[in-house]
Amino acid sequence: MQQSATMLTMTPLAIEKLKEFLDEQGMPEAYLRVFVAPGGCAGLQYGMALEETVEEDDHVFEIDGVRVVVDQFSAMYLEGAEIDYINSLMGGGFTVRNPNAVATCACGHSFDTGGNAATAQGCGCGASW
Repeated sequence: MQQSATMLTMTPLAIEKLKEFLDEQGMPEAYLRVFVAPGGCAGLQYGMALEETVEEDDHVFEIDGVRVVVDQFSAMYLEGAEIDYINSLMGGGFTVRNPNAVATCACGHSFDTGGNAATAQGCGCGASW
C-alpha cells in the first residue's frame, strides 16, 4: 500500500453521496476502489467498488474523509481525473471527468486515451450515434 498524494479529486456532491452510500451499506470505513479496465465501446472503461482491504501496490489517499484506492495500472489513466455525482431524468450516478481521455462513449462509462482502439467493443449502453 502506497500513501499517495491525491491523484484524482471528488466534487462535494460526490463525496456526500458516497458517504451516504457507505453508511447505507454499513461500511463507513470502506475504501472506494476506482479502476480502469480494457473494454467498453471506446477502449477502456471505468469501474468503482467498495473494498475493506487494499493491495500492497495500491495508491491510497483520503478526500474529505473518504478513503480512495487506485491500483497501479489504473493510476496512469486516472491522474487528474474528477469523480462527480450527476442527477438526471434517467436517475443519478457517479461519473468520471478525465483530462486524459481524448474520446468518450456517449454513455460516459468508456473512454480512449489515444492508443486504446484495439480493446474497444460494441456499445452496450444504448447510446445512438
